[in-house]
Order: sequence, then structure tokens, then C-alpha cells
Amino acid sequence: MADLSAFPVTTRWPAEHPDRIQLYGLPTPNGVKVSIMLEETGLPYEPHLIDILQNESWTPEYLSLNPNGKIPAIIDPDGPGGKPLGLFESGAILIYLAEKSGQFLSSDPGTRYQTIQWLMWQMGGLGPMFGQLGFFHKFAGREYEDKRPRDRYATESKRLLGVLETRLEGRDWIMDEYSIADIATLGWVRNLIGFYEAREIVDYDSLRNVPAWLDRGLARPAVQRGITIPARV
Repeated sequence: MADLSAFPVTTRWPAEHPDRIQLYGLPTPNGVKVSIMLEETGLPYEPHLIDILQNESWTPEYLSLNPNGKIPAIIDPDGPGGKPLGLFESGAILIYLAEKSGQFLSSDPGTRYQTIQWLMWQMGGLGPMFGQLGFFHKFAGREYEDKRPRDRYATESKRLLGVLETRLEGRDWIMDEYSIADIATLGWVRNLIGFYEAREIVDYDSLRNVPAWLDRGLARPAVQRGITIPARV
């Protein structure tokens, strides 16, 4: 049985199955990247709900795993060299799990780096812009009298959707095959038009390729499972 005692996070969220990957998260757009990936790959894992509304990601135990205080994070008891590995940042976790499982990231160098390129595009652009639009359009920022921040993020989000629309022309997926680039992006587009209620403000219904891609992604059984994990209580 794996010994995870070196990870203080396990004192607050004990592992019932320490030989499995330990997932610490919440079903947010960033959180579901990893739960979807774990469901897609079939790697054994144990989920732990980190309630960010109760500031659980800022507890000393969680910060010992992710000093940035964000979800998701994982501990793999069977990391490189057979040693336990703690990891945070959803994009890094996706690459790690892809390499561990041999799935959803091509071994062809050119295709591999192009896939990572689109993952970085999501991490650095689409995710942050959509998140800011959500704040200014639906959450506390909607009360601000000055609408310039909301409009700026709406314009940029619409532009980014246009980039994705162009990329998907003649394609089912961001790359030739379903990959971590899709897994990283699906939850954010789903949230933008659903939870963030920004469908109209980004003119989503003018798109053709993105909605079809989103429908294909959400139809995958592993995605359907992953978007609900860890289960909210």
C-alpha cells in the first residue's frame, strides 16, 4: 500500500484508496479537465471535493500541495520512478496523465507540440478571458456601473471563439483526433454559454463548428461523468 503520509493534504482529506491517484478539485471548468481526463483514460483515482466557497483551497493542508491555492491538484502514488508525485496546474496535470496513460497526446513530435500549443492557448487565453467575462457579466462585476470591463472581455471572448471556429473548420476535434486540447477546452465553452449565461453577448449562435464540436464532446460518456466529479454535496 502506498504511503502518502508525506503529503499533509491527506490528513484533512484522507485517502481510502492510497494506491490510486488522489484528485483534489471541484466541478469547475478547470476542475473537470482532470476528472474528464481520468474518466477517459481509465486510470484508477479517488476524488476529494475541495469547497472553494468555504475557502478550503486556502487551508494549510491544501496549500502544502498547491501553494497557489487553486484547484485542481493531484497526488499520484506511483509517480516517476515509482515515487509519489504531487502536481498542480490543470494543463500540467493533463500532460502528465496523457504521458502516464499513453492516451490523448500523440507520440509524433509535431502533432504532440501542436496539441500542447492549443492547450497553452486555452490556459493562457480562452480560460482567463471567459472567466473574467463570467465575473463581469453574471457575478459581482455585473453591479459595476462602468461596463467597459465587461465589454472588453466579451469582445475578447467572442474573438477567441472565432479562433476556435476557424480551427474546427473541416475537423471534428481541435487536432485530427480527440486530445487533451479538447478536454481542456470543453468545460470552458460549456460554462460560457451555460453557467455564465453569456450565449447572446458573445453571439454564440452565429457559430457553426464550435456548437457541433461541443455537442460531440458532451456526448462522450467519460465527459458526462467527468463534469460531475467530485460530486457536490
